[in-house]
Amino acid sequence: MPASPVPPSVVAELQRQFNHELAAAHGYQALSVWCTAHNLTGFAAFFEKQSGEERTHAKKIIDHLIDRSVDPVLGAVPQPKQDFRSLLDVAQYAEVMEQANTKGINAVFEAALAAKDYPAQVLMHWFINEQVEEEAWCAELIDRVRSASCAGSLSDLDRHVVRIFSDEKD
Repeated sequence: MPASPVPPSVVAELQRQFNHELAAAHGYQALSVWCTAHNLTGFAAFFEKQSGEERTHAKKIIDHLIDRSVDPVLGAVPQPKQDFRSLLDVAQYAEVMEQANTKGINAVFEAALAAKDYPAQVLMHWFINEQVEEEAWCAELIDRVRSASCAGSLSDLDRHVVRIFSDEKD
């Protein structure tokens, strides 16, 4: 039996969102590169991990579309922001990216709700819960970077950032 048809409005939102997830992956890669160039190897590894997580999120939506007999369409990935004044700017930009992601996920859910597309609603429940975690670690990351007021504390945070946030993320 073929998969239930996906309403066109939901297809459009899912297509947009998985491409947004890929753009976020590209954005996190840019943050990782910036951190590497500024000898913040712990933060570089952390943002590299985030980049992979965003690609995994995109794949989850792609798989959902394919399972429902929709061919996903890859769009162009925009060039991410790469010019930052400080690690605090980097952390704040990560928060901006996650807030935009939350807005996009909510738009998919709203389209699925309006179209009574229950499978897409269930998928988006997972993403909505994930975004609560994503925005929480962003807020904590900003607080921790702000608190690292000397080179020694920033170095310590850089050394432990992956461990600090891995318990919350895995």
